[in-house]
Amino acid sequence: MDHPIADPAKTGAEEGLLGRPQVRVDGPAKVTGRARFSSDVPLKGCAHAALVTSTIVRGRIRGFDLSAAMATPGCLRVFTHRELAGRIAPVKHLMAGGYANSAHLPLGSDEVAYAGQIVALVVAETQEAATAAAARVRVAYAEAPFAATFDEAGAETVRLADLKPEHADPGRGDADAALARAEVRIAARYETPTQHHNPMELFTTACFWEGRRLTVHEPSRYVGALQHGLAAQLGLAPEDVRVVSGPIGGHFGSKLALSQHTALVALAARDLGRPVSLVPTRRQGFTIANHRPETRHDIRLGADRDGRLTALVHEATMTTSRFDAFAMEGTDVTASLYACPDIRTDERAVRVDRNTPGPMRAPPEVPYLFALESAVDEMAWTLGLDPIELRRRNDTPTDPVSGKPFSSRPLMACFDAGAAAFGWARRDPRPGAMRDDRLPDGPWRVGLGCATSVRPVKIAAATMRVALAADGRVAVETAHHEIGNGITTLLAMAAADGLGVPMAAVTVRLGDTALPPAGISGGSSTTTSLLNTLALACEQIRARLVAACTAADGPLAGADPARLRLVGGRLAQADGGGVPLGEAVARLDSAGIETLAEFVPEDGSAKSLEALRAGHINLASGGDHLSWAFGAQFAEVRVHAETGEIRVPRLLGAFAAGRILNPLTARSQLAGGMIWGLGSALLEETVLDRGHYCNADLAEYLVATAADTPEIEVLFVPDPDAKVNPLGLKGLGELGIIGVNAAIANAVYHATGQRHRRLPIRIESVA
Repeated sequence: MDHPIADPAKTGAEEGLLGRPQVRVDGPAKVTGRARFSSDVPLKGCAHAALVTSTIVRGRIRGFDLSAAMATPGCLRVFTHRELAGRIAPVKHLMAGGYANSAHLPLGSDEVAYAGQIVALVVAETQEAATAAAARVRVAYAEAPFAATFDEAGAETVRLADLKPEHADPGRGDADAALARAEVRIAARYETPTQHHNPMELFTTACFWEGRRLTVHEPSRYVGALQHGLAAQLGLAPEDVRVVSGPIGGHFGSKLALSQHTALVALAARDLGRPVSLVPTRRQGFTIANHRPETRHDIRLGADRDGRLTALVHEATMTTSRFDAFAMEGTDVTASLYACPDIRTDERAVRVDRNTPGPMRAPPEVPYLFALESAVDEMAWTLGLDPIELRRRNDTPTDPVSGKPFSSRPLMACFDAGAAAFGWARRDPRPGAMRDDRLPDGPWRVGLGCATSVRPVKIAAATMRVALAADGRVAVETAHHEIGNGITTLLAMAAADGLGVPMAAVTVRLGDTALPPAGISGGSSTTTSLLNTLALACEQIRARLVAACTAADGPLAGADPARLRLVGGRLAQADGGGVPLGEAVARLDSAGIETLAEFVPEDGSAKSLEALRAGHINLASGGDHLSWAFGAQFAEVRVHAETGEIRVPRLLGAFAAGRILNPLTARSQLAGGMIWGLGSALLEETVLDRGHYCNADLAEYLVATAADTPEIEVLFVPDPDAKVNPLGLKGLGELGIIGVNAAIANAVYHATGQRHRRLPIRIESVA
């Protein structure tokens, strides 16, 4: 997608944009309706598709009655496994070296593996006709026994190390022996529910063919994987598949690479000889896309009387599907967060008859840190220590498992800044002792809670083309994605700073496999990866201009190249001299110059670029040190003594996330995450009934709305980190949600004296 801003001749160059608040350059297009999402793209002669999904959990399809569907005015075709079985080759899950959000192939056979599986694709002249025809498809099934979640007959528990060969349970010492001799011990089970993404933009796909060339319009967080995976499924060369992903109306883990339905739509378009568009229903989005699985965590902590941890055991279990070796492990974070000499972790997956789960904003940290940070709070109460003081006594500059140092560790700086701004000092340590100041004798009990937020920094290889025209216009192109996080704005700001032009002169193009490849939009790696790539591109252009202008016949012959910089539309010297940018560019090419930058993280290799070009996920983290972003979450709750109603009037987060490039969008990202954390604590739960998702809509699946959103304060804590990457960047898109659920649960305990170890905490849970 293109984001030209304004005529550069009408705007002066801004110096030092990075680090200053900047409104989104794509904002006007979105709020005025000019932004074109994937399902908005007009395709001449387009037919429309609708899905039919299974009404049983497990079994086989005995047959179809399609007569009523085909009799629907405007119905063109009904595709089932009878037409499409064998025409789509299998590909692996993205996280298992493949490309897909699931290795399961709908319409690949008569087998039904889970409720809501695609069993037919109906295509008609209009969306209304397709929807009506799909409702008239009759499917006969032969049902089979199933297991849908924990503790059900037939559910298979496997060690993650057996499911995923690369997995290792982190640990050190003998935690069980250390627990046995610990002066103080706690042991508890914590549980989190299934949760589903509910992006405003549905999981749409539109496909059309031009000879052997296929074009796909689909919102995707990794167009490269979608391109290569779809090519592998359909027997095409990757260069014959073009994927265009315009602005994305929400993903944060969903819209993961190659979708199960994309090949179906592509084959329907080929067979019908015309474009086909699919806009699934929201209910179908619960089963054709991924979700956060339910988890269980058995935490045991040992400590001495002074509050120093002596043992930590974290045993975690999560559900996954029968057909994908996928599970989100998280004990690598919980085992390394606090100083402890003896640690044992054990992660297991329970394979059930459901669709494959997947990443959801801060995938492992949200459930895993809920468990650990709740347990740490319980230990603080048991010891009679302030919860912040307990964390201070167990702060560590090195990873207790590997012994590696943290590149920076401002965790307690976050707690100190947050506690001061939040008013933690007014906290009465006695549970149930605080009341609403306005109604000291009233029914509202007040609780204050806190929790740690941490997120390992991820970074990936990326490529980017940057062109500088002689008139000062700049084009930045890369096949990454604008998911609403503001990366378009950051790239425009950085290009303007790096090349000394007005921000209005920069055009950013994203979301198209025709552009230089970049990695997945995930793991909070977008800014770290792309901004370092852009900085490299700007330096390459500067170096070429400097070389041309300081040559023997150049206008700056004899000048020190190291003292020349691009600023204010000039290749400038420190004393104010220099040459206009257009003149410098013209020495190389009268039209302009461009560069293709290839960025590889410090702990990466040339193979990172090979993997990138092949559409494989390749996120790097650390090296000889651990690089994490940190935060401290604070929550104030009101709990009604008679009804159990819970209100959250205040949330405050203090975050240390490296260099902050745009405080405006960064604050928005963090606040948005905190709101989602509120939903995780009190609202969000997908209800499962005999293998079916019962509340698969926005009426009954509860998400935080404006009316639920409390006063939110976001603080930035300085975190200069020269080791993390060249620009000192740390992702923060996921940091804001982490720990909020634990902080709220801890605050509810402070208000009531009741410990809630299962989310969400609802009114019926509070006595």
